Amino acid sequence: HTGWTALLGERRGGPDVSPYAAPARAVDLSGLPPAFVDVGSAETFRDEDVAYASRLWACGVQAELHVWPGGFHGFDGMAPQAALSQSARAARTDWLRRLLAA
Repeated sequence: HTGWTALLGERRGGPDVSPYAAPARAVDLSGLPPAFVDVGSAETFRDEDVAYASRLWACGVQAELHVWPGGFHGFDGMAPQAALSQSARAARTDWLRRLLAA
């Protein structure tokens, strides 16, 4: 709840939260562009990120999901030289290259 409260304040969990602030609230995800979703396994929003990627797939949207073992929010920025951070950046770059080459 800490992350959502930081983003939305008292509106957290309320009916007036926009899907732009909380994409998981969108009813129909079809027609969205390809998505790259990566999250650390220790990230506050991990389960929501995984559920979002699963919903994208269910709606026929091209999505790639990575759950980085032991990663926390901002791990790649806080420890950019760590092997996990380098792997995460490489996965993002590779995905973007594949997307742009298609």
